[in-house]
Amino acid sequence: MAYLEIAGGRPLYGEITVQGSKNAALPILAACILGEGPCEIENCPQIQDVEDTLSILRMLGCRAERSGHTVFVDAARLERYSIYGAEAIRIRSSILFLGALLGRIGKAVLPYPGGCAIGSRPIDLHLKALETLGAQFSAQQDTCFSDSRAETNEREAPFTGQCRICARAPELHGGSIFFAMPSVGATENAILAAVCADGTTVIENAAMEPEIAELCDFLKLRGATISWEEERTIRVTGTKRLSPVRYRLHADRIVAGNYLLAAATCGGCVRMRNLPFGLLDAPLAILRAMGMTIEEDGTVRAGLPLTAVEEVTTAPYPGFPTDLQSPMMAALCVARGNSRIRETVFENRFLTARQLQKMGARIETEKNLARIEGLWGNGQLCGTSVTAPDLRGGAALVQAASAAAGRTRIYGYEYIARGYEDICRDYRNMGAEIYLRE
Repeated sequence: MAYLEIAGGRPLYGEITVQGSKNAALPILAACILGEGPCEIENCPQIQDVEDTLSILRMLGCRAERSGHTVFVDAARLERYSIYGAEAIRIRSSILFLGALLGRIGKAVLPYPGGCAIGSRPIDLHLKALETLGAQFSAQQDTCFSDSRAETNEREAPFTGQCRICARAPELHGGSIFFAMPSVGATENAILAAVCADGTTVIENAAMEPEIAELCDFLKLRGATISWEEERTIRVTGTKRLSPVRYRLHADRIVAGNYLLAAATCGGCVRMRNLPFGLLDAPLAILRAMGMTIEEDGTVRAGLPLTAVEEVTTAPYPGFPTDLQSPMMAALCVARGNSRIRETVFENRFLTARQLQKMGARIETEKNLARIEGLWGNGQLCGTSVTAPDLRGGAALVQAASAAAGRTRIYGYEYIARGYEDICRDYRNMGAEIYLRE
């Protein structure tokens, strides 16, 4: 079993480059099947979630290749609509192929998506939005459709009892969609289906995360007609032809925020190339309030101790991202004073607290509220064996271990590999002593 071994207790000094955005890459790769021309995606991170998505594209009959940080996708020979296998079950973003396949060929069969165990994350918002555009759904364990192509897919790769989402949409059409809550994935699925539908679709109370803006930019470069009207409203006018395109992904704001918090937790001075300032307003404001200096060239300086924060509340963009809640908790564990974190997005985001407690952190959780007593001046984190509960929680444990006294082993590395290209390389470039053991 692979694990990370970290000798902590030293400040961070060095320079790193922020990788391309995971949360933009995944919907954009799904969008590559909307049209037959080849697409070239630059600055695409070399992470497990992207590799799983490329495997799904190949499964559907697409050409999907990687050369370094550039990915090539040609969907001219896409002929299948049934997705199967561990890749689809493992990653949450496989659900995005639902809207893309309905938009391209009017049918889709895929297992219920997986991902990190951070909450229930139901897909009802996805299904309701797509039903508004003309999709019909069923959930079965046997053959969904009787046509020969579906039967061939089933024979080639049976689901072995896995419950699947079966969808058809003979004629997608525009419609008015209102989300009860601004779901990122459901907004992306609605856009993917609406791009090739007849007529105009208006999406109200849409999520506003930067990755959705990137998806829209990518599709507009291909010839789609998409506009942002008033706040949280997106208008999509369907088109029947999308062109080939070359697109470069922005830097990953969550990875950048995690490394900013690592520097805050350990102290020191780190220069971060490609730091996406405009996408991190809420985290940067809190980090500055905690005593961190962040310069325009991406140089960040953190002198200890950190100042505690009265309360951090997660919220949809442009609020404080839930993906940075666990790294923020790790930083507040070593601050001077008491802090609170209120989680409003996912109910299971406090799983990381249990692992931090093993390292000596003083955290109490009750429902969606965590109370953290900072250790500065009254103890410190200590190395031990912990297990990553999810992707962002695993990254937070690396951050905490780098600040802790002694050595820490972190199991569950496969979670971290889903979203971080080479976390050992990045931390070593900041001067940390970290190794991947197999």
